Amino acid sequence: MNIVPQWVFEFHGHRCPFVPIGYRMGQVAMRELGVDREQNSSLHAFSEMGASHHNTCMEDGIQAATGCTYAKRNMEHLDYGKAAMIMYHPEHPDRRAVRVSLKPEAFDRLGKFEFINYRKKGTPASEVPGKAVKEIVDWVLSQTEEELFTVERLPDFAFREPEPKTFAKVKCTKCGEYVFEPQVHIVKGKPYCLPCSRYAK
Repeated sequence: MNIVPQWVFEFHGHRCPFVPIGYRMGQVAMRELGVDREQNSSLHAFSEMGASHHNTCMEDGIQAATGCTYAKRNMEHLDYGKAAMIMYHPEHPDRRAVRVSLKPEAFDRLGKFEFINYRKKGTPASEVPGKAVKEIVDWVLSQTEEELFTVERLPDFAFREPEPKTFAKVKCTKCGEYVFEPQVHIVKGKPYCLPCSRYAK
């Protein structure tokens, strides 16, 4: 059986099937690109999950596995409403990018577990009975990669470079708090943060 470290569930806040799905997706993508867990910001992960779905738990699994995080700006949310991810590394132009998606058959199988019935009724994931949680998580961890995922090479993937990071900052004219320069708004020749610039206008 595959293993997801306990700290991943603790970081996420509860045990559920989509955390290990995301974790395993990240592991598959890294292996396919021939890269290790990212310490800085070179490796990039893109989640295709939608913002309005319960299954976004997948994204915490991806972050834990890959080291791509929203804080480091090398994890992005595409909001396609799909249980899939794309991974790209600029130092691997021959491999370009890889996409890992949850197979429809696996998605259908997940829907048959009691855990999903509890969630559909509105039961918070942390309050689903342990037996139902264990059953579905163990199933995810017992499946082979071939049973769970489709892996695709994306030779024509177009990567958009993020804005350069900066230490440059100025104080807002109104509130006196520091604001980093890319977000500074100039009103009548003076620097304002976004909230205060709205008031100034």
